[in-house]
Amino acid sequence: MDLMKVTNMQAMTNSDLQTLISGWIPDLEFTEENTQFLTITVAPEKLHTLMEHLKTNTDTQFDYLFCVTGMDWGKELGVIYHLESTTFRHQLVVKVNTSDRENPTFDSVNDLWFTAEFHELEIFDLFGVTFTNHPKLRRLFMPENWEGFPLRKDYVDTANMIIK
Repeated sequence: MDLMKVTNMQAMTNSDLQTLISGWIPDLEFTEENTQFLTITVAPEKLHTLMEHLKTNTDTQFDYLFCVTGMDWGKELGVIYHLESTTFRHQLVVKVNTSDRENPTFDSVNDLWFTAEFHELEIFDLFGVTFTNHPKLRRLFMPENWEGFPLRKDYVDTANMIIK
């Protein structure tokens, strides 16, 4: 790619991104939730497909996964991904959630962005979310025999580790 082409590339607007992405996978939910970021909520079974499109599509090129966060919304557990294209400079948020609190499972995106490996370990350890196809899913901070997941809203802190 020559320098002239790189300097003329511009970020897509949130509206442009929504129009493009909505044609890839049906039933995506788009919001802007009082932030500058367009937010996409995707069903768990479509997460990896969407993320692969976001990274590899020549119009989006989301090559930088800069934040992955586990969330407990009370009835649902989920993961929030913040993406950026270092080529176009546009950013996007992807959310996925499940009401299955006993076995919350999503596909790993470690095969797309290596930075996901550590974040997925942290979310597994502290929220109990399993990531299918993660290379080595294990406890990261808590001992292997620890019971429960300290960042869940339903976690019972018998050791008084969390000060309120």
